[in-house]
Amino acid sequence: MLVSHTRIVDIVGDIIRIRAGAGAGKGEGQPCLGDLARVTSDNGFASLAQVIGIDGEMVSLQVNSGTKGLPNNAEVRFLGEAMQVTFSGSILGRVFDGAGVPIDRGPDLSHDPAIPIGGPSANPMKRVLASRMIRTDVPMIDVFNCLVESQKIPIFSVSGEPYNPFLARIGIQADADVVVFGGLGLIFDDYAFFRKQFEDAGVFPRTVMFVNQASDPVVERLLVPDMALAVAEKFAVEEGKRVLVLLTDMTAFADALKEVSIAMERVPANRGYPGDLYSQLARRYEKACDFRGSGSVTILSVTTMPGNDVTHPVPDNTGYITEGQFYLHSGVLDPFGSLSRLKQHVIGKVTREDHGQIMNTMIRFYSGAREAEQKQSMAFELSDYDLQLLRFGTLFRERFMNIEVSMPLETALDLCWQTLAECFQPEQLLMKQDLIDRYFPHQNGEANQAKVEAVG
Repeated sequence: MLVSHTRIVDIVGDIIRIRAGAGAGKGEGQPCLGDLARVTSDNGFASLAQVIGIDGEMVSLQVNSGTKGLPNNAEVRFLGEAMQVTFSGSILGRVFDGAGVPIDRGPDLSHDPAIPIGGPSANPMKRVLASRMIRTDVPMIDVFNCLVESQKIPIFSVSGEPYNPFLARIGIQADADVVVFGGLGLIFDDYAFFRKQFEDAGVFPRTVMFVNQASDPVVERLLVPDMALAVAEKFAVEEGKRVLVLLTDMTAFADALKEVSIAMERVPANRGYPGDLYSQLARRYEKACDFRGSGSVTILSVTTMPGNDVTHPVPDNTGYITEGQFYLHSGVLDPFGSLSRLKQHVIGKVTREDHGQIMNTMIRFYSGAREAEQKQSMAFELSDYDLQLLRFGTLFRERFMNIEVSMPLETALDLCWQTLAECFQPEQLLMKQDLIDRYFPHQNGEANQAKVEAVG
C-alpha cells in the first residue's frame, strides 16, 4: 500500500525533509535509503525524488527536477523501489537526461525492461586480471601509456583545455563494442558537440548517452554515473560486450555532492567537500571490471583541476582510486605527468616485441631533449649530442604529442624507429641488438622516408 505524506518540514535547495513516521505502521510507507518517491501538488508540480537520509521519523529526499514551485503542502508517496534505468537493445543510439528520460524524440521506451542503478561492484572472484589492450590510435596512449580493458583512468586537465574533443576522439576511435557516455553539467554546446561527433563518425548506433546539462537540476548530476555504469555492466555481463564508459566531468559530480551535503547540514571536510568523497568516487570507479567468461567495463573520465591544483580534493582522491592518469595540458598529453599502471600487462605480451624497448628509449631521449632545451635557453654551449636531442625533441612533439595525431599502434612504433634513425646512430640507442637489427631503418631509405611523409 502506498501511503501519502504531506508533512514537509523544510525545503533547502533541491532537498526536502518530511515527517514520515506518524500514521504508518511497520512496512506501510516506511522508506529505505535510495527508495524513490513521487512528489505532486495541486498546482501541477510533479517530480520523482530519492531518499538520501533517514533520521528517526525525519526523511530527506532529493527532488529530481528541483524544488522551484514546490509548496509545503505537496504530497509525497514512497514507491517502495530504488531508481531504475531502461535497458534493452533499443537504448543504443539514444540520448537520455539525468533522470533516465529520453530527450531525442525517438520511440517510446516505457515498455522496455528497467534495471536498478547504484548496485554493488562485481565480486572480486568473478574478475579477470586485466590483459587486453583497448586501441585508441592515439600514439601518446597506445605507445606510452596503454589503455587496458577493465582499467579506470582519468584525464586530469584544467578549464580551457580541449579535453572534451579529446574524449570524443577516443570514444570514436577506441576498439570497443559499446560506448556509454555520461555528461555531467555540460553546456548545450558541449552536449551538441559530442552528439554530432558520434553521429558524423558513424559510431552513434553503438553509443548510449546520458546527459545532465548545466541548466538541469543539480541532483540529477549524481544519477548520471550510476545510470551509465548500470547499463555498461548489463551490456558486459549479459551480452559479453567490451564497453567503454566516458564520463565528463567528475569534478562537477563532486561539486554536486558538496551542494547536497551542505543542504543536508553535514559537517564539511577538505574545502567543503563531504567526508565520504573518496567512498563516493570509489563506488563509481570500482565498477570497472573484466568479467570472467563475459565482457568488460572500462572507465575513462575527465577530472578538471581547479587552478591546475593536483592537490585539490577531487583529483587528489581520484588518484588513490584509479590506475594512473592522462595529464592533458597546453593541448598535449604530458608523457611525464601521465601514467598507466596496467600497461605492463599488455606491452610486449599482446603488442609487438619491440614495444617496451622503444617506449623506454623514446621517453629517455625526450627527457634528454628537455634538459638540452634548458641549456639552450640559458645560453650554455651545446654539444653535438645536445643538438641531436633538440632535433629529436622537436620531432617527438610534432609526430606524437599533438593530440590530433591519429595512427595505428604498429605504424606509431615504426615511426618511433624512423624518428630515432633520423636523429641518432644505432650504437647511441642502448637497446637490444637483435631489435636494432630487425627494426632500425636506413636513414635515407626511400620507403622509410615515404612513410614519414605520409604520417606527417
